[in-house]
Amino acid sequence: MSRPAPWASAVLAQTVVEARLTARRGENLLAMIGIPLAVLLFVALFVSVRGVYDALLPGTLAIAIVASGLVNLGIATAYERGYGVLKRLGGSPLERSGLVAAKLTVVVAIGLVQVVALAGLAAVLGWRPEPDVSVLAVALTTVLGSAAFAGLGLAIAGTLRPEAALVVANVLFLLAIGFGGGLVPITDLPAPLPTVLRLLPVGALGEAFAAALGSGTSLMAPLAILGVWAVASFALAVRTFRWD
Repeated sequence: MSRPAPWASAVLAQTVVEARLTARRGENLLAMIGIPLAVLLFVALFVSVRGVYDALLPGTLAIAIVASGLVNLGIATAYERGYGVLKRLGGSPLERSGLVAAKLTVVVAIGLVQVVALAGLAAVLGWRPEPDVSVLAVALTTVLGSAAFAGLGLAIAGTLRPEAALVVANVLFLLAIGFGGGLVPITDLPAPLPTVLRLLPVGALGEAFAAALGSGTSLMAPLAILGVWAVASFALAVRTFRWD
């Protein structure tokens, strides 16, 4: 009898499968980029305040990461589990940690594409990056943000019925749109909301994007908060995920 495939090989194989499945969900990909795109176009068409993209682009990028990690991944995985698609993987060498790692890898890749596309669109519409913008910091923020929200999405998918996961993910997404800095900068919200939001993943993500794009604010604090959320949500997803 042949030995089970190594964990890394199993994760790599599952990552390829997850990427193919995600590419086939054209409507989901459209939604992941469509809503943040609509926010940017709304700003371009109806708001003419100088520097508005500097204020709202970080929050828009955060919304895009929430859409791909929490909403798309959470709902899609919940229905895969509900329909019994994942049940056969339970006895494979992949294990729960391997499935979570594979899905997280795909979400990170999508997040990087989203950030590049939205930043490019903002540049076409008139946004100009600050001289001290850090591409490395933007990439690191994207990776940590994608990991945090992918973990939360998988935790929801692994514990709730598909219908409940659909409702919870969409409600959290609407809250992210309203309080994540995409429509109104976090600093403009009434106290104590800014302080509370900065401790939550969506607020920390928006603040990290702002610092990485050269806002002049500190990058270390939001990145640290985001890193804690990424590790905690991954651990939660691995611990609570059920195959059926």
